[in-house]
Amino acid sequence: MQGAATGRLTRVSATLWRSTVGRKALVAVSGLALAGWVALHLAGNLTVFSGPETADGYAAALRRAPAALWAVRLGLVVAALVHVAGVVSLTRADRAARPRYQGRARARSLTARGMRIGGALLLAFVVFHVLHLTFGYFHRSFQSGEVYANVVQGLQVPWVATVYLGGAALLGLHLFHGLWAAARTLGVWPDAAARRHRPVIALISAAMALGFASIPLAVLGGALR
Repeated sequence: MQGAATGRLTRVSATLWRSTVGRKALVAVSGLALAGWVALHLAGNLTVFSGPETADGYAAALRRAPAALWAVRLGLVVAALVHVAGVVSLTRADRAARPRYQGRARARSLTARGMRIGGALLLAFVVFHVLHLTFGYFHRSFQSGEVYANVVQGLQVPWVATVYLGGAALLGLHLFHGLWAAARTLGVWPDAAARRHRPVIALISAAMALGFASIPLAVLGGALR
């Protein structure tokens, strides 16, 4: 039963990929899946403000369910690959069919280009983050399983904390654009309603960015030791 469902999902995804509209939908759905995981990840990260026992206990609880943990990781990798591949494919299609832009159309093109550059930088930050706090690269005193100590000691290095603050800012900008675009692509809101809801999306994106930024700021300010 599960194999049949997976096969149907694969066939549907392949069909969607063949059209521009379908690829936009896949980018939107995969982006929403990644955004949902980011929100959960933020909730887990904020446990550091409750002290080492809570933060380390939360991480240990996740490790006690390895099958579920690896299933989530696999799902995230698939969503990320679909998202990145979809954006690259749509960018190439857009360049191939693009007329010579003027005025507002050129402004939209520059905005889209900025988002693609920001997305690439955000992806680079994610790679750095995984290497730093999962495998201990660029970390002077990494200890496997010591989540609270790894976070605090790792972010005491000013340039590392600066990288994390930059990553939080990039995430907020990407979420703002991505959540709004996904709602329009999937038909959740018509254009007029989407414009009315932009302040709400901006608030959500800013809250998540500030949530992630609060950790390196707290470490640099001495609130987390």
